[in-house]
Amino acid sequence: MANNKKARKNTSSALAKAEAKAEQIVNSKSKDKNKSKDKQNGIVKYFKELRSEFKKVVWPSRKTVFNNTGVVLVVMVVCSLVIWGLDTGFSALLKLLVG
Repeated sequence: MANNKKARKNTSSALAKAEAKAEQIVNSKSKDKNKSKDKQNGIVKYFKELRSEFKKVVWPSRKTVFNNTGVVLVVMVVCSLVIWGLDTGFSALLKLLVG
């Protein structure tokens, strides 16, 4: 009789464990569905926020863009001339020292 009670107890605990595991599987599947919906909603939300941020951007005028481009080109030419001058000077100095 004691063995019979132990057998029932072991069977009921094994059954309870199996039921708990089955419930976890069902819950995990429903969570996976919710995650995919959350990802889709997150993507939609991201693009909506991106669109609203683009509306806040103050775009420069055509005149400003051309003026800034001109300044960049002038600075590039001046820097190139300075580097060319230093290179020529150091080359001449090196020729004097070596030759």
